Order: sequence, then C-alpha cells, then structure tokens
Amino acid sequence: MSEPGNRRFPVIIAAIFSTLLVGGGGLAWWISQNNQGLKPISPPTTQSQLVPGSATPSVQSATEKSLNLYWLKDNGKKLELVPSPVQVQAGDNPSTVLQAVFRALLAGSNNSQLASTIPQGTKLRSLEVKPDGVHVNLSQEFTSGGGSASMSGRLGQVVYTATALDPNASVWINVEGKKLEVLGGEGLEIEQPLTRQKFREDFDF
Repeated sequence: MSEPGNRRFPVIIAAIFSTLLVGGGGLAWWISQNNQGLKPISPPTTQSQLVPGSATPSVQSATEKSLNLYWLKDNGKKLELVPSPVQVQAGDNPSTVLQAVFRALLAGSNNSQLASTIPQGTKLRSLEVKPDGVHVNLSQEFTSGGGSASMSGRLGQVVYTATALDPNASVWINVEGKKLEVLGGEGLEIEQPLTRQKFREDFDF
C-alpha cells in the first residue's frame, strides 16, 4: 500500500511545471510587447568643434606688389629722376610696404646707367605713414658730401620714393629725429612738407 506522501509528490511536481509554463509564456509575451516600442540606440556621433582661439590659423600666401623707387640718370644736360619697379611683399600696413621700398633704394642700384646720390651708409631710422603724410627719418649720412645737384637729386629720390603708394602725399624728412631744414654745405633750404609738385617747382627736375 502506497503512502499518502508518495502520491502527493508527483502532483506537486506537475503543479510546479504548470506554473513555470504559464509564467514563462507571460514573460515571453511581456518581452515581445515591450520590444515593439524599443528602437536600436546608435552610439552618439561625435562632431568636432572648433574652440575660438584654438584653431590653427590658415597660412596665407604672401602676395607681392610692384612699386617704383627712383634713381637718377644723367641725360647729358642734367640729372633726371627715373622710376624703377621693385617687388615687395604687399600688406595692410602702408608703412611696412614703404619701408621695404626704401631698403631697396638705400641698397643702391645694380644698373650702371642708373645712379643714386644718396651717400652710402645712409640708414632708414624709421618710416611712418600718418594722416598728414609720410614721415621719413634718415641717418646723419644723408646730409654728407656732394654739391647742389647731388643734394637736390637725393632729395628728389626720397620724395618720389616715399610717395610710391600715393603720388599726391606730403613728405616730412627728418635726420636723426630732427626736422631737415638745410641740406649740405651749400645750405640747400628745405621747406616742409614736400610733395612731388613742390619739388618740381623748387628744383630743376
């Protein structure tokens, strides 16, 4: 004769199995319903952002500009001013551009037919374009040696070269920071400011 406990054991197992089946089916249904509302989540796209001041500035190619500096040529009767183009780096600062032109002028001419009466060793102390004109400051060597033709010739070279960007500009000339009033031993008086027109009127050029 079987014991009551032995008969209940299969019944308990069957009940547990039925519960698992029902629960598993409910769990599967819940997952399937929730999956319908879920969308795949793509990893966030990282976009590179430029922080002001941190970006590497683009390198702009330096452009060149052709400007005239002025040499002297003997035409058999007198000296005359002759324009000669020179390539300089163009920029937004007119003072810097004219400084480059003056450095080429003070370096001297490579053309045997074109000369300069600006004494060797003359240096450009400073050059600045201001609202009232172009201010040129030269070293003491500028005033040394030569007669009246040489003095007026070098003066014309400075005035015309200083107005390479603006032919109508006024020019103020200093020597070692002092206003140039008399040039050379012969006492060539200089009335400033100078312009191309005034130079032509005051001197035989």
